[in-house]
Amino acid sequence: MKTIHITHPHSFNQTDLPPTVLALGYFDGVHLGHQKVVETAKKEAEKQGIACSVMTFDPHPSVVLKKGVTKVEYITPLHHKEKLFEEMDIDYLFIVNFSSEFASLSPQQFVDEYIFGLNVKHVVAGFDFTFGRFGKGTMETLPQQANGRFTQTTVEKLTFNNEKVSSTVIRDLIQKGEMDQLPPLLGRFYTVKGIVVDGDKRGRTIGFPTANVKTIDDYIIPKMGVYAVRLKVGSKWHSGVCNLGVKPTFNEDETVPSIEVHLFDFNEDIYKEEVIVEWHKRIRSERKFPSIDKLIQQIGQDKEEAKQYFEKINEHTCFLS
Repeated sequence: MKTIHITHPHSFNQTDLPPTVLALGYFDGVHLGHQKVVETAKKEAEKQGIACSVMTFDPHPSVVLKKGVTKVEYITPLHHKEKLFEEMDIDYLFIVNFSSEFASLSPQQFVDEYIFGLNVKHVVAGFDFTFGRFGKGTMETLPQQANGRFTQTTVEKLTFNNEKVSSTVIRDLIQKGEMDQLPPLLGRFYTVKGIVVDGDKRGRTIGFPTANVKTIDDYIIPKMGVYAVRLKVGSKWHSGVCNLGVKPTFNEDETVPSIEVHLFDFNEDIYKEEVIVEWHKRIRSERKFPSIDKLIQQIGQDKEEAKQYFEKINEHTCFLS
């Protein structure tokens, strides 16, 4: 896959790029609805015998369009989105810088410069995709704006349990900590990438050594609590239990939550290593314990519950990631 970063105004000519079928969208999460759009584009590209491309935007439009929004937390930050598209065997990924100048383009200007101007022969997007100033361009207006220069396919909404599969629904589930509800929407478990950093090393003194993981991008972090997780170290996945929170038994004044993962049957030094946390199931809320002994007892129970979860899931299913 070739990634092409585009800043408005771009200087590409049609002859600079091969003809492609283009999947259009913001694609935060690259969930099953998004995957349906991309797979539709891939099939059309194969039918036409040309390349398949995807266009996405960075940063999130709300950073530019909404007052007071300076930062957005993502289901899939840009580097993760790029990796997922590469795994889907896309030929070209266009990452368009979403600026106020770009946002002010009329729908016709967007079509002329960012579809026809990039040598696109067919466009695929979801039924609710909008483009151009104030989102006035839609998949219904696109044929008129195309004026016979390219064709298009509109992908209808994908539903699960009678609800549209959407980034909004997925964000809500993550913020509620309902991680076990995500695979039917995402097609995989939710993951965040991070670096193992120095912690207070208190876990090892109470018999539960942990990896303190600092995320390396603006991910949506789940609701605080204790979770069954897997941690990818190098090329291997390891099962464990994670405390996401402020450790109130030890820190009454702490407000910034930390991700502390205790792995089963693991004693390697992974300090400063890049890892991936895969969130499976929320076991309980974080709470303050009256004594260290009570905390140790509870962690033992949490560990056992997480172990039973993974034993059960290994018996009945294969991991999605």
